[in-house]
Amino acid sequence: MNRRTPAATPLALLLALALLGAGCTGGVDGTPGAAGLRDPYFPGLGNGGYDVTHYSLKLDIGPSADDKHAPADDKRPADSPSSPSADDKHGPADRPADRLRGTATITARATQDLSAFHLDLAGLDVEGATVEGRPAAVNRAGKELTIRPGFAVEDRLRKGRTFTTVVRYSGSPQTITDPDGSKEGWLRTADGAVALGEPTGSMAWFPGNHHPSDKATYDIEVTVPDPLTAVSNGELISRRTEDGRTTYHWRTAEPMASYLATLAVGRFSTRQSATPDGIRLSTAVDPESEAASEEVLDGIPAVLAWSAEKFGPYPFTSAGAIVERTGDAEYALETQNRPVFPGPPDTALLVHELAHQWFGNSVTPKSWRDMWLNEGFATYAEWLWAADHDGVPVGESFDEAYEDGANWAFPPAEPPSAADISEAPVYGRGAMVVHRLRLAIDDDEAFFDLVRGWTETHRHKNASTDDFTAYVEEETGEDLTELWDDWLYGDSRPPVED
Repeated sequence: MNRRTPAATPLALLLALALLGAGCTGGVDGTPGAAGLRDPYFPGLGNGGYDVTHYSLKLDIGPSADDKHAPADDKRPADSPSSPSADDKHGPADRPADRLRGTATITARATQDLSAFHLDLAGLDVEGATVEGRPAAVNRAGKELTIRPGFAVEDRLRKGRTFTTVVRYSGSPQTITDPDGSKEGWLRTADGAVALGEPTGSMAWFPGNHHPSDKATYDIEVTVPDPLTAVSNGELISRRTEDGRTTYHWRTAEPMASYLATLAVGRFSTRQSATPDGIRLSTAVDPESEAASEEVLDGIPAVLAWSAEKFGPYPFTSAGAIVERTGDAEYALETQNRPVFPGPPDTALLVHELAHQWFGNSVTPKSWRDMWLNEGFATYAEWLWAADHDGVPVGESFDEAYEDGANWAFPPAEPPSAADISEAPVYGRGAMVVHRLRLAIDDDEAFFDLVRGWTETHRHKNASTDDFTAYVEEETGEDLTELWDDWLYGDSRPPVED
């Protein structure tokens, strides 16, 4: 295409072309934000052009059969994107949390001049959207929503402007299958549902910028039929009951990556308390798991105090746990403030998931390539706890991991595919990297000062592997290239001294 302007274009024609251009873009200057952030393993995940600062979610949840909001002609085929997964073990008669109607109010700051932007949402039906209170056009392509504001030129989304988007949506949330075959998203349980988001599952229940690099604060209001309880992240602000339905308002005041957001709906025994140093504790336990969980959950204050000595002050104002009945979920997850457990946890698992509150939740990876920073440190926390409480030296845990061939399938900082980001090397070899660093420093006081400095420097921020290695070398004054090459990036098992 020839983009040169003719030498003698009449003024009237130039004005006409300008007006035509304004009409084609809806009167909005700028360019569309990117539909993905080019994550090494999930390139389409997340969106460019803006930074979310706050999510306010208002959700109404109930069974499909008697959901008063469900349209009478809702007859989606079984393979509809909004239908439950084919392998859902719970039939229609026992899905008390099968349908969701939501309003998401998303506050964000434009990082470029925006003519349109994207949100990630899987499966649910979008009924409409507004930007700054004005109707916006919504287009959908799979899991991508394109929002095009209907602004006049003088109200365009300039770089640096804070704006609010409201999306109204409903449907039957999806269960998502990860590349490694595990299930996430909206998991139906025997008495409700639990939402788990790592790495992509949160898009199953609310629209957003679902990449770990975009952290935000949250208000989540959930209305459920009695006698169900709704448990989420942060602190319980209010609870009100009307006409047999109860609304729970949870608030997360510290920044949180969306994959760490959770919502558990079901019959729970709940308890509110506080640690001696003022951290609010909230636990929700399925009655079938209550007796077997009591002793371990009573140990949360002690684990938090021990962890703070090792890793620095606890980075949040609340903590706790959500314990489902055995079989309702496949794995534990470090959801912010209160991890989710798929049945009664043992102490080692509790230590691991609470360590994630520092490593993963407060200091969050910039991309999914940096997962070893989460799992390596959380696994090392298990080794430290075993040394302090069970008489198992850290060196013995290291030796066991070193001899395990599964830990040498690939370098922890370079998983070969999205299916490998939660495999053994990320955990076991990641912990070995931490221990080799400790040995290289050869001074425990200096090592733990380094770790506490890391969690303080990047508190409530994102960090990458390069950030970590640069931080360590700057703080120690050492060139640790050989350590990184052998233990973090090497393809083969390096020798260790006898």
